[in-house]
Amino acid sequence: MANQGDCFHAVREHRPARAPIPGKRNIMVTSALPYVNNVPHLGNIIGCVLSADVYARYCRRRGYNVIYMCGTDEYGTATETRAMEEGLTPREICDKYHAIHRDIYEWFDIDFDKFGRTSTPQQTEIAQAIFMSLYEKKRLNENTMIQPYCTTCNRFLADRLVEGTCPTPGCGYEDARGDQCDLCGKLLNADDLINPRCKVCGNTPEKRPTDHLFLDLPGLNDQLQSYINNTSKRGGWSSNSIQQTNAWIRDGLKERCITRDLKWGVPVPLEKYKHKVFYVWFDAPIGYISITANYSPEWEKWWKSPEDVELVQFMGKDNVPFHTVIFPSTLLGTEEPWTLMKTISVTEYLNYESGKFSKSRGVGVFGNDVKSTNIPVEVWRYYLLTNRPEVSDTLFTWVDLQAKQNNELLKNLGNFVHRTLSFLAKPLGEGGFGKVVPEVGNPEEHELTRNLAIKVKSTVDEYIKSMEAVKLKGGLKAAMQVSSLGNQYLQDSQFWKLYKEDKPSCAIVLKTSVGLVHLLATLLEPFMPSFSHKVLAQLNLPVSTLSLVEENDELERAYKPWMLVQSGHSIGSPEPIFAEMKDDEMEGYRQKFAGSQADRAAALQSATEALSVSNSSTVAPEKNTKGKKGGNAATGKKIPAVAKDLPLDVSRLDIRVGLITDVKKHPDADSLYVEQIDVGESTPRTVVSGLVKFIPIEQMQNRKVCVLCNLKPAAMRGIKSQAMVLAASNADHTVVELVTPPEGAAVGERVTFPGYTGEPDDVLNPKKKIWESVQPDLHTGSDLVAQYKDVPFTTSSGICRVQTIANGGIK
Repeated sequence: MANQGDCFHAVREHRPARAPIPGKRNIMVTSALPYVNNVPHLGNIIGCVLSADVYARYCRRRGYNVIYMCGTDEYGTATETRAMEEGLTPREICDKYHAIHRDIYEWFDIDFDKFGRTSTPQQTEIAQAIFMSLYEKKRLNENTMIQPYCTTCNRFLADRLVEGTCPTPGCGYEDARGDQCDLCGKLLNADDLINPRCKVCGNTPEKRPTDHLFLDLPGLNDQLQSYINNTSKRGGWSSNSIQQTNAWIRDGLKERCITRDLKWGVPVPLEKYKHKVFYVWFDAPIGYISITANYSPEWEKWWKSPEDVELVQFMGKDNVPFHTVIFPSTLLGTEEPWTLMKTISVTEYLNYESGKFSKSRGVGVFGNDVKSTNIPVEVWRYYLLTNRPEVSDTLFTWVDLQAKQNNELLKNLGNFVHRTLSFLAKPLGEGGFGKVVPEVGNPEEHELTRNLAIKVKSTVDEYIKSMEAVKLKGGLKAAMQVSSLGNQYLQDSQFWKLYKEDKPSCAIVLKTSVGLVHLLATLLEPFMPSFSHKVLAQLNLPVSTLSLVEENDELERAYKPWMLVQSGHSIGSPEPIFAEMKDDEMEGYRQKFAGSQADRAAALQSATEALSVSNSSTVAPEKNTKGKKGGNAATGKKIPAVAKDLPLDVSRLDIRVGLITDVKKHPDADSLYVEQIDVGESTPRTVVSGLVKFIPIEQMQNRKVCVLCNLKPAAMRGIKSQAMVLAASNADHTVVELVTPPEGAAVGERVTFPGYTGEPDDVLNPKKKIWESVQPDLHTGSDLVAQYKDVPFTTSSGICRVQTIANGGIK
């Protein structure tokens, strides 16, 4: 267990499907359904599923009747878009990412009662039933919207399918979406974009009218206000959730469109709208109900027991209005007795190092990244939860992770547990108790122990108070305080001296300390279940002993830790649980996950592979220069001949990130451009390209391109070209687009290909036809990623792409 990189995980409990129990505290926990078009980053995980898991585990320890329901949100524009990018159907993309999400949450020890998905027959049945109830009660209105329409794709474009330049002053990001700019974070409408274009084909959309259905929020205002006023106080809503809600209703509620011109989603059950689907913020919250329905045939007793069931929801602040306004209004409008949300726990943003976590731009550490580290799951959970942004934004840094692991987990918690159990485990003749919990007198007559019990009771009460109020950071702080009390207790008692001088007192101290170890396993199980299971293994006790139930005096025993583990009980074999994190290890992680990973993530390249390859360097193969002459056009250096045994693959090519600093038309050829391109050398290279009829000259200016730098220079209409700009073309060569590096790629850096290492030739030997042999395997994928065979063009900032040409050749 001392191995920092072990894969120990908590054992999952088997809990049968069950209904609410009248007279008992019944709690239904949900967290924001993770959207299934991407891999979740740590900011998503802490704000939603991890926080909900902690609370649900706490409720189980308290003996409440609790279920935790979650699943992947699978309908909507982003799913269609992602499927398009990866060359899959929406169903295939959902199957793929549902499995990825499920595996990540399993690794994080998230203990759902049910982790389902929204693209099920139950979802369609329930969403359509709620829709028809609203329709029949006149809660849905028809209206006409003006939306962008692509005449090339013959479809209306949802906001995410429109891209253009961000209109926000000082931003100007050229790839902003019609719903949000990923650079500055501002929420947008498609009409706001400058120079809008269709994400699929790149053409400028026109505006056309289309009929849609709207939820009549103004007509539900009184019912909603009554619900908010009563429930926000009774449920102890967090201040940030109240602020977000009030911001939506302060200026008066407006009708909310609930339909979209999409194919992937729940069909609208009306003949006129049969080609439309429900908008994600109408059907997604209903996903909770459908997932529960798929979990148990008695699902209605949870969702239609408002007097018996408390619904507690966890999410990030950007989801709040949809769960405090849209979803309650939807259910209230049916006039049926639905269980409405009582308590909402909302987090602010967890930022990463010097910027924000971002799924779309790939900034930060993602769920699948953590599995590639040597850091155990309990350490990840502890650090994220101590950093939980409950009131304001917090910051993830590798240095802080190291400090909390080494100082709080290793030196405080781990030290107390191991110090106690290792002393107890020593043989009787060697200063210990031979693994057996000793018999003791009356601990309450031992002053030091009596004073400890007073402090422990106060700390456990604070823990319960915080957890009941869903103040998870406060609960974790209180739990760790028990460890600090234990360390101080051991130190003050000088138990090593007591063993020789006052063995009965030493027995009291050891039995009490063993009880504190068990209490810590109980208090910390919601936060670090794998830690608690390791402790239980060392204590030789079952999970069922972890209880804070008030019945049968179980909570009372927590106040008197010497009562928690019986005298005569034999423990297991103690081992250190935590290991020290070294500076070089943390620096390695910091570098490994630095910068943007968006393009790499889109191509499903692991962070480890892409960054390690792009940052690695290998010793250049020895080259035979005997009897060879020649020079490099840019440097004037002699050109060594290429060794005969080098592989004939893309590693022989010197492809670099270049910046076009100047471009003009060739004076003697109408179809040619003459460019000056900075490729990281002392002077720009002159490059002649036949791109005039494909790419306007203004689109060539000041843009980054991929440049093949080791072709033999060749004169083209009297001007010597010293490199070649790489471009993709479609099958009939009627469309040509430049291969574009990511925005953050450094000018002059070499484009690499994971799995193909080695230094490039100084100049490709035209007689050996190296370029001619490699070029047929250069192409774009269905996801628009530039590739050699199936490996992407990779830079330190991500991968290289084209705009619209899928499965085209590159040369």
